[in-house]
Amino acid sequence: IAPGHISMKYGFRGVNYATVSACASSSHAISTAFDFIRLGRCDVIITGGSEAAITKAGIGGFSSMKALSERNDDPATASRPFDKDRDGFLLGEGGGCLILEEYEHARNRGARIYAEVIGAGATADAHHMTAPHPEGLGAMEVMNMALDDAGINPEEIDYINVHGTSTPLGDIAETKAIKRVFGEHIYDLNISSTKSMTGHLLGAAGAIEALACITAINRSMVPPTINHHTNDPELDEKINFTFNEAQARDINVALSNTFGFGGHNSTVIFRKI
Repeated sequence: IAPGHISMKYGFRGVNYATVSACASSSHAISTAFDFIRLGRCDVIITGGSEAAITKAGIGGFSSMKALSERNDDPATASRPFDKDRDGFLLGEGGGCLILEEYEHARNRGARIYAEVIGAGATADAHHMTAPHPEGLGAMEVMNMALDDAGINPEEIDYINVHGTSTPLGDIAETKAIKRVFGEHIYDLNISSTKSMTGHLLGAAGAIEALACITAINRSMVPPTINHHTNDPELDEKINFTFNEAQARDINVALSNTFGFGGHNSTVIFRKI
């Protein structure tokens, strides 16, 4: 219904529907838009997502799942991905919108092009409704799928905006997956979780984090993973998680991971253009 209201307001007559895959929803929406355009079915698609779950039901539900941080005495530092003392995610609200357009169509109308979508992937953990696979198998597969779709090698990735929700299990599983996919190149990457600053935006997370990747490419600046205080002994200290301060870097290719409850995994890859 929500996209129907938008189409009626602006007269959009193309493909029009919402993707529903928990926290991966807006990342899947971007992937779907990418497919429609490269299949020649659309020239332009407006895609993204929004979420406003800070309600009694939203807070109560995630609290009962033991998914939320209990650092209520210091909420500003409650979201601390990859920190030894992380204890769950911080619920946020927001929305993000991207205009995906066929390249020649955009160039012919003189559009400003911020980046190119070059690959995407989608997998399922088939493991647990709320917990990721402990070895990150679904996460590993979705990154490999996106790299294959883009036709690039892992060594061509400069920056990964990770799902990184600040949960004890999730951050470890995703790091294991990245190590398996990138091997020694993991030590040359910048990795960061912007959820440390926004909280977990649920269905809007993929769109916001896609925009973070595109902004990083355009500004040659990696956004930080803030609120890091104590190294986790289960994580490799040689990995550059971009802790606490942004880092200048020329970024040609950025990868965005978004995972959702139910074992939904989505990866989208962006390139400088």
